[in-house]
Amino acid sequence: LNALPGRAPRQSIRFLPTPAPDGSGAVELVATRVPVLADHPLVRGPRFRKLKIGAGHRLDVKASGVFVLGIGHGNKLLTDLYNCHLTKVYTVGGLFGKATDDFSDTGNLVEKTTFDHITREKLERILAVIQGTNQKALLMYSNIDMKTQEAYELAVEGLIRPMGKSPPIITAVRCLQFALPEFQLEIHCLHETQQYLRKMVHEIGLELKSSAVCTQVRRTRDGVFTVDDALPRMRWNLQSIQEAIRNCQLKVETELEKTL
Repeated sequence: LNALPGRAPRQSIRFLPTPAPDGSGAVELVATRVPVLADHPLVRGPRFRKLKIGAGHRLDVKASGVFVLGIGHGNKLLTDLYNCHLTKVYTVGGLFGKATDDFSDTGNLVEKTTFDHITREKLERILAVIQGTNQKALLMYSNIDMKTQEAYELAVEGLIRPMGKSPPIITAVRCLQFALPEFQLEIHCLHETQQYLRKMVHEIGLELKSSAVCTQVRRTRDGVFTVDDALPRMRWNLQSIQEAIRNCQLKVETELEKTL
């Protein structure tokens, strides 16, 4: 921002002594526009000394993916988006056959188990049970009478969600890849943490009479923001950030109007 061309300095009217035009040697005062020295960059210093940046739903050091930031007035929009309780989507990798103290593949090994008896059908049955249990919790925390027309309309639009604090809720989960001992899940959730998702992989392993660790947690969607909206590190520059803000502005305004 400071490297951009600055605005022209303000002008002030000063009465400066000027030789008379008749060549008599007399001096007269003439009104002249001069720049205000207080606006000079060497006097004023950098125009921007600080920039207010707020973080949306955070990612821990072992996770990757979409991470939303708010700049300046965008911090208020971050709060509004948070109050919308929008769904986030993760791609979570797992590995059957071992357990660690922090549920990740980089933790200290606790035990090793067999996994040859696990099939994709058994895994998908466990996922269906998890999704069904969480759907009941979603309805309970949404505080909506499911027998009303309002509930029907919200369900059609996919807007049933808890509008206050609640435990982590899995709204959908499915198996993307299965090749023993590895598997990959797509998880749609609310109010989660990345460590909660790692623990979920561990519990899936226990339900299948085995053990499992999490190899990857990658957020692919955070509300209206997707991986396509994200800026990789090599594009962290002013022009790319301005384009990203312009491109996402309409989506954010539409979601806030629809939900809030």
